[in-house]
Amino acid sequence: MSICVNEKIIVIRGGGDLATGVVQKFHRTGFSVLILETSEPTAIRRSVSLSEAVYDGYAKVEEVECRKIESLTDAESCWNEGMVALLVDPEGKSIDEIKPAAVIDAIMAKRNIGTSRCMAGITIALGPGFIAGKDVHAVIETLRGHDLGRLILEGCAKTNTGVPGEVAGESIRRVVRAPQEGEIIHKKKIGDVVKQEETVLTINNAEIQAPMSGLLRGLIRENINVSRGMKIADIDSRTDVDWRTISDKARCLGGAVLEAYYLLREKGIENR
Repeated sequence: MSICVNEKIIVIRGGGDLATGVVQKFHRTGFSVLILETSEPTAIRRSVSLSEAVYDGYAKVEEVECRKIESLTDAESCWNEGMVALLVDPEGKSIDEIKPAAVIDAIMAKRNIGTSRCMAGITIALGPGFIAGKDVHAVIETLRGHDLGRLILEGCAKTNTGVPGEVAGESIRRVVRAPQEGEIIHKKKIGDVVKQEETVLTINNAEIQAPMSGLLRGLIRENINVSRGMKIADIDSRTDVDWRTISDKARCLGGAVLEAYYLLREKGIENR
């Protein structure tokens, strides 16, 4: 007997920019989507991250609207209004109660922080840290390049290199990391075009400058405390990129996860 009691419900752990690409695919194809997030998400590309609903109660990315709910009893009304529901539940305690058709780990922590194959009939994870066939039913390759979006049914994704993928010829310089811990204050906003060495934000009044010129595509939320080495901003040398829409990588991963779900269902994985 299948454990998929609610065949139209998909749980997605994480609501960052890549997870939002996954959410859009399932939402568009008629599923009721529930995002599980932490109480303080640290998304960089906040303009395309539904996790912002944790702070604001509501978020919209392209045509996908998301509302924060306080308990699972509020999810149904949210779905009836054609919206995605978001619940603060980093440990996934609600999964057993809701019994979704699938659980997708899109936290992008580069390690498994609590997703297991027993959580749902179909489990899928993005990126390294998971073994397909052991931790989850399928893993999706997230490393930019030829294999981006590849479905892995046995084994794991490529090891995290710690080096940002190359975009328009830039890699390490396009990602800004905190040189120290402290509180963030913005000097620029997402969508601004900045020049190299221009101040983007401050940490405890220390100025953090842009390592290169380009479009400020991502910027961590203001007034939060960050730790040393934490990603705090993202610059794209292509100044004509629409920072308000889901990225090519997120769309690719979203399509790959949707494919994986239907493939696993066709194989009858959800009954095992």
